[in-house]
Amino acid sequence: MSISAFIKRYPVLTYFALTFLISWGLILLLIAFNGMPATTAEANAQLPVAILAMLGGPSISGLLLTGLVNGRPGYRELWARLLKWRVGVKWYAIALLTAPAVMLPVQYVMTLFSPVYQFGFLGPNGSSMVFLGVMSGILVGICEELGWFGFAIPKLRLRYNVLLTGLMVGVLWGAWHIMANDIWAIRTYSGDLNPTLYAVIAGISYLIGQLPPFRILMVWIYEQTGSLLVMMVMHFSLTACNISFASQTASGVQVLIYIFAQAAAMWGIAAAVVAANRVELSRQPRNN
Repeated sequence: MSISAFIKRYPVLTYFALTFLISWGLILLLIAFNGMPATTAEANAQLPVAILAMLGGPSISGLLLTGLVNGRPGYRELWARLLKWRVGVKWYAIALLTAPAVMLPVQYVMTLFSPVYQFGFLGPNGSSMVFLGVMSGILVGICEELGWFGFAIPKLRLRYNVLLTGLMVGVLWGAWHIMANDIWAIRTYSGDLNPTLYAVIAGISYLIGQLPPFRILMVWIYEQTGSLLVMMVMHFSLTACNISFASQTASGVQVLIYIFAQAAAMWGIAAAVVAANRVELSRQPRNN
């Protein structure tokens, strides 16, 4: 079987393989040249480069495979979904506010028990954290969703229902984050905890934590709107919140507690949406 035939027969498998290869490969190159950051300051200084390295995977893979699998009609269809903005204010509000509506109260409650969980945007470098969060959110939202919703998810929806599609992509999305958010930054956030133990637990958190339920919510909203732009807005919100809310002093067990607390809240919201829309979310795959 030729490479072209393999790609057209297994487009989603090819997408994920290429996405991981590019993103993880570039992060490994970053580690080879600069090493792993040892402090939060070093991590923040290298973060823009790390983000660009990771974003190469989904954006390049999504755009490349759109052309190889669907040709010019694929690019026209991608562009049409990107420009689809008339979907109702309600969906923009849900896309933009879901992340902060879940994360803000959880972190606020945690600050009542320990000042280490103080919102990053209230810290000494708060304005810089907000700026970094907003800029990263814009870049991440655009580049990642060119792959996830631009290519992979519409293909998966031809075979699987909304819930299963969101869950599968959510787990793979979490796994994709492990290289940059866990391994690359292990010295920054492991603190007094054994780095290997921290890496294992943090890695598990990406597979079952905040990202899978959030992706389920994204797929549900996409079903209502068909707008790639709305998905970029929703992804922007999550990234901006994760960066600008993050504690500037937490490490080790403190970070893990924060991660799983936010994950539990996000799973709670996703479960409520699934329960309220179970018929729609279990709908059979599309025929087109």
